[in-house]
Amino acid sequence: MSFRQFIEQMAATGDLISIDRPVDTAYEVANVAHALEGQVVLFNQIEGYPGWRICSGVCSDRRYFSADLGVPVPDLLHYLSDALDNPIAPPITDVAPCQEVIIKDVDLNKLPILLHLPEDGGHYVASNVVIINDPDLGRNMCYHRLLRLDERRFAARIVENRGTYNAMQKTDGDLPVAICIGVSLAVHLAASMSPPPDVDELSVAQALSPTPLVKCITNDLYVPADAEIVMEGRITKQLHTEGPFMDLTETMDITRMQPIIEIDLITHRKNPIYHALLPGDLEHKLLMGMPKEPTIFAAVNEVVRCTGAVITPGGASWLHAVVQIDKQGPDDGRLAIEAAFKGHGSLKHVWIVDTDIDIYNPAQVEWAMATRFQADRDLYAYANQPGSSLDPSGIHVPGMKSRTAKMGLDCTIPWGADIGQFARGQYGYVDLNDYL
Repeated sequence: MSFRQFIEQMAATGDLISIDRPVDTAYEVANVAHALEGQVVLFNQIEGYPGWRICSGVCSDRRYFSADLGVPVPDLLHYLSDALDNPIAPPITDVAPCQEVIIKDVDLNKLPILLHLPEDGGHYVASNVVIINDPDLGRNMCYHRLLRLDERRFAARIVENRGTYNAMQKTDGDLPVAICIGVSLAVHLAASMSPPPDVDELSVAQALSPTPLVKCITNDLYVPADAEIVMEGRITKQLHTEGPFMDLTETMDITRMQPIIEIDLITHRKNPIYHALLPGDLEHKLLMGMPKEPTIFAAVNEVVRCTGAVITPGGASWLHAVVQIDKQGPDDGRLAIEAAFKGHGSLKHVWIVDTDIDIYNPAQVEWAMATRFQADRDLYAYANQPGSSLDPSGIHVPGMKSRTAKMGLDCTIPWGADIGQFARGQYGYVDLNDYL
């Protein structure tokens, strides 16, 4: 369903919090949304922006993805894996809600772009998906945070040696771009999943949920037809300082020289809803981490029988994972650890547990570690490994891949042990309505 339809569904089920008093885009919206973290919040009156609304929190809980896609939470991993393996080309439409209003006289100051923190470099867009066309590989969709510079320009954080950056190196002059805000949860997931370079993320989105596309007005790119806002423009060769800005780890990212995007045209739906995604909060974390779980699951399944994988919010939804396996041999724990690090290159610490452990319950994972793990036997440490640039404790040299130490903990029952010795006692079920 579209971003707007999802909000309507949350209202119908009583899961939407509506804020009707006027709020300011400088700090206030972010502060209120953060105080209500994990909930879908709709701000109906934005000071200085008549006719606009702002929504936050739509991607902040797995149950929202479950409700949107019609898939139980435990089955989301397999559903994402199937979509990644079986993308479907999206249909094309000629008339689209995202083009109900066309603005040729661009003024980015008329969009309710948030100022999140006093330390930020300025007003940032953090919820957008960016669509470009690689001359060799075709369409690519991903995320780039955008610092508003003036009426027509953003500075975009474009990570080196990835999709957009590589396409820029192949392009003489400006690279056409479409920036979409207020897209469906399926589009958000697809943009986060990092499929192989020749796989179209919007086809992955279509495999998750119907995602019709429409052609942009000023270039040949195609965008989700039901997006709330689309900005059509060009990524230039000009550079500008970008940052600081809070990143996934809730620490401030540094200032860099980054490319400037010039906006040529803005289209949006009538009565538009701006999606405000808070950096470092649950929406940011889930959209970063959850789409990496299928890649960990697939990599571990190549060497052992994997039954589940979850990237945990305590590890900034990027650096920590718990992997569940059906142990078939004495080396399965170690093999699963090594495969998990291959499945998600930024992973720093991983716990391997048995099928009787609920990987979504941190207390059960800790219990498995307490009762089944011995550090001199089950701890695997790997020094000087490729790591994440988001880890402030890593080793970071400009122009080089970040380095870190990695650790795996095999918290499975020792091979050949008496299973009964390690089983958790289970009380019987009662219906408390019979007693209270």
